[in-house]
Amino acid sequence: MKISMQVFGISTKLIRPGDNLVDAILEALRSQGLKVEDKDLLAITSKVVALAWNHLVKLDSIEPSEKATMLARKYELEPSFVEVVLGEAEKMYGGVAKALLTLKNSMLVANAGVDQKNAPEGYAALWPPNPHDNAEKIRREILAKTGKRVGVLIIDSRISPLRMGTTALAIGIAGFESIKDYRIKRDLYGRRVFITRHALADDIASAAHVMMGETSARIPAVLIRNAPVVLREEIDSGSMTIPAEQCLFMQSFLRETSGVS
Repeated sequence: MKISMQVFGISTKLIRPGDNLVDAILEALRSQGLKVEDKDLLAITSKVVALAWNHLVKLDSIEPSEKATMLARKYELEPSFVEVVLGEAEKMYGGVAKALLTLKNSMLVANAGVDQKNAPEGYAALWPPNPHDNAEKIRREILAKTGKRVGVLIIDSRISPLRMGTTALAIGIAGFESIKDYRIKRDLYGRRVFITRHALADDIASAAHVMMGETSARIPAVLIRNAPVVLREEIDSGSMTIPAEQCLFMQSFLRETSGVS
């Protein structure tokens, strides 16, 4: 008998700096008549991790550089916000009104993950400095408090080239294999598959993102049950990203800008 994956939104209290995030999530689960079980996954927004662990920056304390001021004028952003983005980004490639395209933790994202939405007034929230380590810390705390072995995802919204709207990506994971490799397997007609790998963590992040919403829903965490993943304590977090020269988008853009065909 096939068992369907189940997704449960977790409505918590308003998380503030210094709150114990795991306690808040477990208490919210209890109030909803739920509890974590072995092999469950827990997806948590990067924003609520930033709030609980105080990964926030007060924008009026930031002195914008000349470069930040110029970019802010060009892309209709606050100079102090742009300065924070430049400090968080590994690279910046350009932008559109209200957003800069940046490389952060080897991922192409808007504004290096810096976000004012659902952050306290006058503040911007940052990605955790070590998302995989943070996910592992949460996983271990859940194990210590419940005795259950789960997987953890820290997720954020993202955009895709030439597509309207946001989906989600996992910026940090712990406790499960995030990629399913189909290379050298065969399709329905017996043809060998050469390059396909399934980004399980990102797909699960997107399922959680549907429940979380983008504004005032106050569902910062989602419990996923019966997900088609393999739990594993030791994982290779580097397997979730690829070098620019192997990326279809980046390699094509780099060739275009350098005049190579």
